[in-house]
Amino acid sequence: MRSFFRKSTPIAPSTDRAAAPSATVLIVDDSPTETHVIRGIVEGGGYQVITADNGEQGVAEAAESRPDLILMDVVMPGMNGFQATRQLSRNPETAEIPIIMVSTKNQETDRAWGLRQGARDYVVKPVGASELLSKIKTVLQA
Repeated sequence: MRSFFRKSTPIAPSTDRAAAPSATVLIVDDSPTETHVIRGIVEGGGYQVITADNGEQGVAEAAESRPDLILMDVVMPGMNGFQATRQLSRNPETAEIPIIMVSTKNQETDRAWGLRQGARDYVVKPVGASELLSKIKTVLQA
């Protein structure tokens, strides 16, 4: 009788994310703290993450890795996020990679400028997990 109960024990459904392919998201941010927070949100949503510490590295990493989406900070030393977004959007090799600006700059002119440089959306920090994941999903489905 005991073996009967062991056999009938329900098996939990697999939550292995490796079975289903996920999108790769490149996070470009010079702040290790912000990168850590955003990485946690994005990975928690089931996406794979790669990172770059500044605009120059972000442009190079995007060209090399061809991520499915880029989350781009604006305020960074050297090449800022607006400049990096413009460069990626104008390069035929990376122009199809959607970019979401993620910045502390919260003026409507900042949002408009980011979209004008080629970003698909703009999120103000501190960003909520549900808002960011919703925007990522929307942009990836477009």
